Amino acid sequence: LQLPIASLLLGGSCRSLAARLGPVCLDAASFSRRRLSFGPQFVYTPESADKSLGETSRMNLFQAVTSALDNTLANDPSAVVFGEDVAFGGVFRCTVGLKDKYGKDRVFNTPLSEQGIVGFAIGHAVAGATTVAEIQFGDYIFPAFDQIANEASKYRYRSGNHFNCGSLTVRAPIGAVGHGALYHSQSPEGFFAHLPGIKVVIPRGPIQAKGLLLACINDPDPCFYFEPKILYRSAVEDVPVNGYVLPIGKAEVLIEGSDVHVLREVARLAQSELGVSCELIDMRTILPFDEETVYASVCKTGRCLIAHEAPLTGGFGAELAASVQEHCFLNLEAPVRRVAGHDTPFPHIFENFYLPNQRRCLAAIKDLIGY
Repeated sequence: LQLPIASLLLGGSCRSLAARLGPVCLDAASFSRRRLSFGPQFVYTPESADKSLGETSRMNLFQAVTSALDNTLANDPSAVVFGEDVAFGGVFRCTVGLKDKYGKDRVFNTPLSEQGIVGFAIGHAVAGATTVAEIQFGDYIFPAFDQIANEASKYRYRSGNHFNCGSLTVRAPIGAVGHGALYHSQSPEGFFAHLPGIKVVIPRGPIQAKGLLLACINDPDPCFYFEPKILYRSAVEDVPVNGYVLPIGKAEVLIEGSDVHVLREVARLAQSELGVSCELIDMRTILPFDEETVYASVCKTGRCLIAHEAPLTGGFGAELAASVQEHCFLNLEAPVRRVAGHDTPFPHIFENFYLPNQRRCLAAIKDLIGY
């Protein structure tokens, strides 16, 4: 019996994390060993770039981000890149070498003030320059939330399109990394999806990271680009050297029916234990999200599992679930299921239990099939 399920993933972080985690039934000793060796257990499955994009170079995700910024600074004399420690290469090394190549007036450090970084970035973009601001950790973007919610997202609307900050892109790393605990592991994308006037993008690997970042930088609206930091070094692909863009607002069906790409372990478990064939959709953009692709998949499969790292209550999965039941109700064979982080602060020693791992996803698939 082959019963497909539409599985919706909110960004690369959840997509990768669900692949790297094992069963949650662990004794204390094995859990301790597993936690200490957290990173190496994750094995990224690389993708191939479109050959028409030309020469490629081996890059991990942070190098793909660097390459995108390099292309932008080289081709746009108005472009600037700034943030905490950016001139030194950044804590995740995403801006290594850029200050030496383009000068301290175009790649520079800022004070430790997220509100100041975003406020300055908005003004710089309003003046017409291409502006890429880095928030060192997504967890610390909240002091800038007033600037984002009441300035960046509304600037065009409140001026009747006489002024805008559409050339603004804000980058920030998000998600679990194995040792980040409560202040360096959060996934805040849901907060920003509530703001009309901006776009919210999350890449799943190096090829996607470069193309989507360049798309954000070139987009006429302010974009917030969240990078799953667990992928900075663990995800490696042959990435095109020249600039290219991937579509914002377009989800991607990674596997139809018989496989789930980086979620291969879940797919194999579902196939071997339940006889279930899963379809996987990477949302890539959550504001706006690709309604056409999502609804078509759910209407085809009749079932929907949504997974993300952010806490369950109020996560963007709730918006997806509500939209799916509104538009696909007569095609659903079971209620929409969400597998997400728990409604607690992000725990350090219990990270493996907090995240949407294989067994949690498999249990949800079993419930969907048995409903």
